[in-house]
Amino acid sequence: MEYRRLKGRSSFPFETIAVGVRFSPKLEAIMNEARQLADNFKAKLLLIHVGTHSAEKEATLLEICANMGIDREVRTIWATGDPVTILLHTCKQHMVDLLILSARRRENVFRYYLGSVARGLSRRAKCSLLLLTEPHVDGTNFGKIVVDCVDHPKTPHALNTSFYFASRVGSVQLCAIREVDQTSPAMSVAGDSTTGERTQVKEQQVKDAEEKLIELTCDHATDKLAVETAVLFGRPGFTIRRYAEEYGADLLVIHSPDEQYRLIDRIFAHDLEHILEHLPCNMLIVHARIGDAA
Repeated sequence: MEYRRLKGRSSFPFETIAVGVRFSPKLEAIMNEARQLADNFKAKLLLIHVGTHSAEKEATLLEICANMGIDREVRTIWATGDPVTILLHTCKQHMVDLLILSARRRENVFRYYLGSVARGLSRRAKCSLLLLTEPHVDGTNFGKIVVDCVDHPKTPHALNTSFYFASRVGSVQLCAIREVDQTSPAMSVAGDSTTGERTQVKEQQVKDAEEKLIELTCDHATDKLAVETAVLFGRPGFTIRRYAEEYGADLLVIHSPDEQYRLIDRIFAHDLEHILEHLPCNMLIVHARIGDAA
């Protein structure tokens, strides 16, 4: 496999979709979610099971595929080892654009799978990651999408991928959010100023954020998709998580953290921790592949 083909590859379209297969009560639901998304995106579907292979498991999987009309030629990868390592290697080897996993909302309920696996994949995967908190046999309604539009080079890629996703799954609302951190240098300096000066700083930050959001979203509203914007003050991660819950979002979209640890990446990873410890809804972590090593 020529891995260099992945470098700089666009985050969409989703041409190959993979799903992590776990033999749990949610297996049928997550399989059907993957099938429907593969149909919506006209993508190839790859099944990945990290665990022991057995005739019983294979029979179960074949039966579910047959019942759901999944092509028997869909490839299934069976592998044992560390889940993150196996999923990373398999997705890279098969040029996967989107990996789907089931995940619990609260990390402490299923800490290992949601916590360590999601963190490892979000930073190191060469594809986007979709965490489904409540997969349904009838499919998930992604009607309302919230997108984190933090000031970062990857944000336009995440937002454009969100519009692409929305157009394929029939979303009706998309809200682009920019969080303003009240502990930022500008706000810290303003804290030593008068009330009027602090107000001016805050108003300017809101104005700048609103202008940027309008610039990012102005060309994407359609008759079928209403586009909104909002500027939030608060601690990054906590604030957008709470907003997504109150907004009744079906999907929260963020960009993937950078692989190399710099100061800003450590801050973003901390924000991601806040979201992963209690998912407000389904989450799409978009990997833009910009700056990737081969």
